[in-house]
Amino acid sequence: MFKVLVSDPISDFGLQQLTRAADVEVDKITGLGEEELISIIRPYDALLVRSQTKVTRRIVEAGVQLKVIGRAGVGVDNIDLDAATSQGIVVVNAPDGNTVTTCEHTFAMMMALARHIPQAYAQTVAGHWDRKSFLGVELRHKILGVLGLGRIGIEVAKRAAAFGMTVIGYDPFLPEEKANKLGIKLTTVDEVIRTADFMTVHTPLTNETHHMIAGPQFDVMKRGMRIVNCARGGIIDEAALVEALDEGIVAGAAFDVFEHEPPAPDHPFLRHPKIIVTPHLGASTLEAQENVAVDVSEQVIHILRHEPFKNAVNMPAVPTDLLNKLQPYFTLCEQLGKAIAQMTDGAVCQVTVECSGELADLDISPLTPYVIKGILSHHLGAEQVNVVNAIHLAKFRDIHLVERKSLLTQSSSSEITIRLKTAIEERWVTGSALPSVGERLVRIGPYPVEISPDGFVLLISQKDRPGIIGRVGTLLGDSGINIATMQVGRNEAGGSAVMILKIDKKAPKNVMESLYAIPEIKRVREIAFD
Repeated sequence: MFKVLVSDPISDFGLQQLTRAADVEVDKITGLGEEELISIIRPYDALLVRSQTKVTRRIVEAGVQLKVIGRAGVGVDNIDLDAATSQGIVVVNAPDGNTVTTCEHTFAMMMALARHIPQAYAQTVAGHWDRKSFLGVELRHKILGVLGLGRIGIEVAKRAAAFGMTVIGYDPFLPEEKANKLGIKLTTVDEVIRTADFMTVHTPLTNETHHMIAGPQFDVMKRGMRIVNCARGGIIDEAALVEALDEGIVAGAAFDVFEHEPPAPDHPFLRHPKIIVTPHLGASTLEAQENVAVDVSEQVIHILRHEPFKNAVNMPAVPTDLLNKLQPYFTLCEQLGKAIAQMTDGAVCQVTVECSGELADLDISPLTPYVIKGILSHHLGAEQVNVVNAIHLAKFRDIHLVERKSLLTQSSSSEITIRLKTAIEERWVTGSALPSVGERLVRIGPYPVEISPDGFVLLISQKDRPGIIGRVGTLLGDSGINIATMQVGRNEAGGSAVMILKIDKKAPKNVMESLYAIPEIKRVREIAFD
């Protein structure tokens, strides 16, 4: 018999797979503090929680029989993942259970925004029969811009089509063929911002998406557009949005999320007549709560019975002998993935992991999730991607994965080359992990380099002309950016050349624009490894 402890209020319907299993015994004891949980956790094989229970390292270490910790929901901030991994405990969540619920809330907010429903309701129940102040607009024949076409964004797009809307969108991983089948016109972020009548965001919150819609974006929007955010607070600059509303650029906004939650009592969203707000209700339906409980219960049973499972959020088991040989390359592969993701444009179509040297004699499949994690985390956020769900997320986005052993290099020097093919280009980067020097990038495309994959690197493609290096160095120096190392390479005198600079801090936007303004420079990319 497997013993399962449920320490938070979780839907009994969702737990039926566990409670009805002949080989599982379930105890539901809620409201436990850390010491109480530590005192009873020892005999349990599995622990199921929501957000109330804080699964600390002490609890994990006390659970000497634990094989799996299940989180009935998406976030796992209340679980010490490092402690669970070090104890060999699999942590699983339920990322798909709130897809439809969040999609429907997005559409509810959009419709309420179009017809002023909250404002009209407030006036009516206050005794004011006002039919003139709440002239709305139809969704039919309007352009809906969707930024982020993952599970939720695609569901929103499907429903928008049923309302007669034209759907345009942006997602770095959605193939054009799949978008066409869904009736979505893929375009750029800038084009979505310029042409949408309604816009909804469904991206994770990352360094790239933080304030991705701010003052400059509001300046080019279609006057009278409306915007919805049921994803994450911070994607849209809240102060800039208020200004755009007051200036009449944006006709209305509907937000389920805030940059800081709960918002302060004097937050301008709470009193603005053109803004609808709800208290982060995207996943708050009976069905969603049941779905996440069903999903996580199913995974717990699979793990306890040693059956295939998904949605783990920590590292899967690798045979000890293979793990020892591959261990030096895990970090390298993730950093190579980060590098190549930041070097390329277009939707990702194929990722190739190519090994040479001693690695060519090993099973390299455990390395691939680290590569994919590095690539996807650049766009989806590190908290959304891990070495277990990376392959699943890649397949969902129709990314073709190839593992290849190089026949060209049979030396004792082991190298890993990551090739990333997108809809518009193909680039590659090569790295090695030598015991004496650690991880290194040794080639960027055809150019040999010697770079440790950490910090910030500027990759500049330019025409080979005298004085370019000096102009770049002067520009960075005047901007207070120190160059740690510099490497240059070229194919032929006067032809194409590359400059690779290791810098001490992130280059701000104005510096990147100044580099692009140098006529001989064709392309500038900043690769952030941290």
